Amino acid sequence: MNHSTSRREFLRHSSSTAAVLVSAHALGGVQAFGAERPAKVSLGIIGCGSIMGTHVRRLAPMSGEVSLAWLCDVDPQQIEKTMQLLSRSRGATPKTTAHFEEVLADKNVDACVIATPNHWHVPIALAAMQAGKDVYIEKPMSHTFEEGQKIIAAAKKYDRVVQHGTQMRSSPVTEKARQLLKEGILGEIRMARAWTAESRPIVSPVPDGTAPAGVDYDRWLGPAPAHAFNPRRFHKTWRLFRDYSNGDIGDDGVHDLDLASWALGVSTHPQCITARGSKMLAGHASEFPDTMNVTFEFPEGRSIVYESYSTMPYGIYHSDNGNVFYGTEGYMVFSRRGFFNVYLGPKATPGPTEGKELRGQRGYIEHMNDFLNAVRKRTTTCTPAEVAHRSSALAHLANIAIQTQGQLTFNPATEEFLNCNEANLLLAKAYRRNQRGRSSI
Repeated sequence: MNHSTSRREFLRHSSSTAAVLVSAHALGGVQAFGAERPAKVSLGIIGCGSIMGTHVRRLAPMSGEVSLAWLCDVDPQQIEKTMQLLSRSRGATPKTTAHFEEVLADKNVDACVIATPNHWHVPIALAAMQAGKDVYIEKPMSHTFEEGQKIIAAAKKYDRVVQHGTQMRSSPVTEKARQLLKEGILGEIRMARAWTAESRPIVSPVPDGTAPAGVDYDRWLGPAPAHAFNPRRFHKTWRLFRDYSNGDIGDDGVHDLDLASWALGVSTHPQCITARGSKMLAGHASEFPDTMNVTFEFPEGRSIVYESYSTMPYGIYHSDNGNVFYGTEGYMVFSRRGFFNVYLGPKATPGPTEGKELRGQRGYIEHMNDFLNAVRKRTTTCTPAEVAHRSSALAHLANIAIQTQGQLTFNPATEEFLNCNEANLLLAKAYRRNQRGRSSI
C-alpha cells in the first residue's frame, strides 16, 4: 500500500471487511437476556491449545457452577487432549467442532473463552458479542490497535461482558500490593519498569509441508494472508510471525505492561513512544526483535520503561518477568510469578512482602471467577475492554515505533500518531477475503 494513502481510507476498507465476518442473522440473531443469568454458566471453549489447558483444568471441577458446552478447534488432536483433561470430571461431555460459528449459534451458550492465535481473537469475539455471548479473550486482546477499538464499540453496542487474560490483576498478591500502594507506602509513583527476560531457543526455518491429518489450515489462517502450511506457522511457533502474533512484547510483555499501567494508575494512552529493537539470535525464524527497549511517556510526567531480553536467561531482581514501581518514598519489585518486595527510603530498607501464605498465587482461578460473576450479575470485570485495549495497545504502539521512526508522538484523544502517516497505517490491517467476497472466516 502506498504511504500516501490516507488512514481514513484504509480504515474504511478494513472496517467494511471486518463487518462481513459473521452476520447476526447467520448466528440466529442477538439473544436477549434478563438482568441476571442462571448461576450455572454455559461456556464455549474456542481454541484448545496452550493456555486453554490451564483454564480447562480449573474449570472442570466447577461442574456445579460451569457447563463446558462446546470445545472448538481446527485441530482434532487439540480437542482430544482437552477431552482427556475432562475425562475425570462429572460434567456432561461437551460437543465438539472445528467451526466456531456452531458454538455461537447455540442459544444455550452464555459466554465464550477465546484462546486462539492473536489474529483470530477479535474476529471471533466480535461475532460472539453480536450473537449475544460474553467473552473472555486471552492476551493480547487484539492483533492491531484498531481491533481494540472495535471490541470497545461492540461491548457497548451489544451490552456484553469482556474479560482480558491478564490474570495477575486478580491475584491475592496483587490485592495486597494494591492496598499498600493505596495507603501510600511508596509515596507518589511516577515511573514503572517492566521486563521480559525469558531465554528463547533458536527456531530455524523449515520448508513448507502438509498440514496434519484433520486440520483445516486455511481456516486456521482465517483472516490472515494465504500461506502454504509450514510447521513454524502453526502450533506454538506461530508467535514468530507478524501475520498472527505481536512478538514477545505482545505475548508475555502484555502481562507486565498491564501491571505497570495498573501501578501508575494511567487511564490513557501514552503521548510519546521511543522504541529500539534488534535481532541477535542468528538463524532464528522470528520476524520480531528478540531484544527491545521501549519508553512510554504519559501525561503528567509518568512513564513506563519496558525491556525484553530473549537472548539471555538472566532475570531482573530474580524474576524472568516483572516490574519495579518507583515512588517518592521507595520502590516495589513486583513479579507476576506471585511475589513482591518493598524497599523504603534512600537506603532501601526492606518493607512488606506478599507473605508466604500468598506466594506464587497468579490469579488464574480468581480471574475466571471474576468473569463468571460478571456474566451472572451483568457487571464489569476487573479488566474490561477499555483497560484491555490500553494494555494491548502498548505492544502495538511499540511495534509500530520500531517498524517506522523509532520515536513517535501519539494523540491519546484522537488515537492517532502525529506527523507519521506510515505509522497510522499500521494501526489497522486488511483482512483476507475468499472467492465469494466474504471474509475467509
